[in-house]
Amino acid sequence: MTVDTERFHRLRWWGLAAISVGVALIVMDATIVSVAMPEIIASLDLSTTQVQWVQEVYTLVFAALLMVWGTTSDRIGRRRLLLIGLVVFIGASILCAFATSGAWLIAARALQGVGGSMILPTTLALLNATFRGKERGIAFAVWGSTIGSMAAVGPVLGGWLTSSFSWHWAFWINVPFGIAVIVGLLYAVQESRQPGAERFTDWVGAAASVLGFGVLVFALIEGRSYGWWSAADGASASLGSFSIIPPLFVVAVVVLALLVVWEKARVTAGRSVLLDVTLFRIRSFSNGNITALTVSLGEFGLILSLPLWFQNVRDMDALHAGLALLPLAIGSFLASGGVHSLSERMAPVQIVRLGIGLEIGALASLALLIRPGSSLWVTSVPLLVYGMGVGFATAQLTQLILADVPVDKSGQASSTQSTSRQVGSALGIAILGTALFTTLRASTESRLTSLLGPGEQVDGLVDAIAGSSGGLIGPLSQEPSSAAIADAAREALTLGVSVAAWVAVVALVVGFLTTLRLGGARTTTPESDEQADDPVSDEQPV
Repeated sequence: MTVDTERFHRLRWWGLAAISVGVALIVMDATIVSVAMPEIIASLDLSTTQVQWVQEVYTLVFAALLMVWGTTSDRIGRRRLLLIGLVVFIGASILCAFATSGAWLIAARALQGVGGSMILPTTLALLNATFRGKERGIAFAVWGSTIGSMAAVGPVLGGWLTSSFSWHWAFWINVPFGIAVIVGLLYAVQESRQPGAERFTDWVGAAASVLGFGVLVFALIEGRSYGWWSAADGASASLGSFSIIPPLFVVAVVVLALLVVWEKARVTAGRSVLLDVTLFRIRSFSNGNITALTVSLGEFGLILSLPLWFQNVRDMDALHAGLALLPLAIGSFLASGGVHSLSERMAPVQIVRLGIGLEIGALASLALLIRPGSSLWVTSVPLLVYGMGVGFATAQLTQLILADVPVDKSGQASSTQSTSRQVGSALGIAILGTALFTTLRASTESRLTSLLGPGEQVDGLVDAIAGSSGGLIGPLSQEPSSAAIADAAREALTLGVSVAAWVAVVALVVGFLTTLRLGGARTTTPESDEQADDPVSDEQPV
């Protein structure tokens, strides 16, 4: 053991803290920006299309590039690529803070997506290369709980920053934390890479990955705007009366299918590849990715819909709506602390099932109990339980997916599971968002027709309420003449939250069933079995 290796081993828990804060940055960024969006719209005079792209271009670029950076990190060094990603992310955040137009902000957000796509898979790969045995389970638990809890902390932080300072601080906040992560990585995390890796030449595979996943995520995100089959009214791009979304799905499937064939041929020929498709012969890896996709779809049940309910039905401001989500973060942190003791008595796959079961129970209880006049107890308890479920399931599922993957392929394996989660999240946005807003529109129309009778007035109100995602409820409730209309819209939005939660329950049940194929997954890698007594011995330190 070299002096440097011994030092990094001694500091590995500080390194875990730095890596976790790095993950927190990219998770918080999305939620902070969502909360700050009203202020940004007013300041920069954004059009509806620009608002949509400010929020979605980050996710699109992020998902499209994950596979490329995972493989790159195995070759040039995981810590090095993580540092590069942080520098890009910090620089892009500064550009966002200085934005003076919608086009500027959208371009800077796209650059943020580039940096974020470098950060996520490399953090996982570094954890996989640094920790062994039971320590790995603890490290993944911290990593997973960070993701779950920061999704809830982000709205609180965003609401406080925008209300106490300005929307610019939604981006400035990334700078000091990003610099702290860089210092922590340099001080406490050892470099690792794939030993003897040949020069990367699979540029066709890289281009196909970016195109295939980019088009797929775009179609999932934009389906509701453009129309899933028939062109939506006012859609900027269509094929006559048909939407462009179905052809885009076809393009994505064909490109990704050709990518698999291409990668398989290169593996057989012994050439460098973007993704070693032989990894899917590992049962825990292939089945685990299916579980990750379905679980990520279901886990958007609360994060997508509850903030709208808090603000538009319960009439909370952004800060208090964020505070109402805090039980989710608390539950996730509690789960992180309990994983170690649970792992003494339960196998990782059992902890995953426990976590998913808690999520299912929490969502089902919320769907059953929520009403327009519900107290915060009706949401706080399910959120707490749901957060515990996320904390248990996310990290242990990651551990199972990477359990049998050779350490020298950690980067591409980590990026693959991250891509599965991103595709699942995009599916969640598409399916649960459609369930929420379709129910909002249909239920509002039905209630207003009963209240006012059919006519153009009802059609106009339905379009306005649905188009504002319920944001018109507050102004309507302030006028005695329209208070009944506001009450009808509150009931419709509440029903939409309930329906979206039930759809998420179905997705999570499917995810739970897919864990039945994970029963044979190992809890440690072959390397960790051999090196359990010497966690720092690794064939790849630099």
